[in-house]
Amino acid sequence: MSSSFDEAGAHEAKRHAILNHARDAFIVEGYAGARMEPIAREAGVSTATLYALFAGKRELFSAVIEHAADEFSRKMADVRADDGDVARRLTSFALAYAGFMSDPFVRSIFRLVMAERPRFRDTALRFFEKGRAEFGTTLIGIIDDAISRGVLKPLEGKTSWAAGQLMGMLEHPVFFVPLVTGDEIRAGRTVDSVASDAVETFLARHRV
Repeated sequence: MSSSFDEAGAHEAKRHAILNHARDAFIVEGYAGARMEPIAREAGVSTATLYALFAGKRELFSAVIEHAADEFSRKMADVRADDGDVARRLTSFALAYAGFMSDPFVRSIFRLVMAERPRFRDTALRFFEKGRAEFGTTLIGIIDDAISRGVLKPLEGKTSWAAGQLMGMLEHPVFFVPLVTGDEIRAGRTVDSVASDAVETFLARHRV
């Protein structure tokens, strides 16, 4: 029994190492430039092991995207578990979302979708839709809870609009500006500062 657990643990460790190094390779080299052999070498596994776990580069890239989506889901689970006051919960959300949107890998996926839409459209769109759904649902839940407690003003059915407003304040500086400038121009503020300013602006408008 112990041997089986050890083997399963070793297998998962190898898979995790491959995914981490593959993610770095796709960010730096792009999909076309990334090669399987260097990824295996950096991950400390044989090429045969890499191909035993992932049939090819396309399957590896899809697995990297799914792994990233799972990471973001875990972050949102932590945000939902936070039972602090509304400012703390919104800040926790804002930091997680701004961190997600400022991740170079997220921009890499977005650019890849635009460049090679037919090849990766379904995989990449699932990634974005899952991320948006996870974040949107979590934020709406925080806002609705604060309204029910009398901390935020009733929004008359416009909770999703208010959520989109906060998300937009986070997206613009950390995602869209670097995206359209090819990462040549980035927000002068830190992610923490962007998140703090967005939450402060949101609360100034909607707090009771």
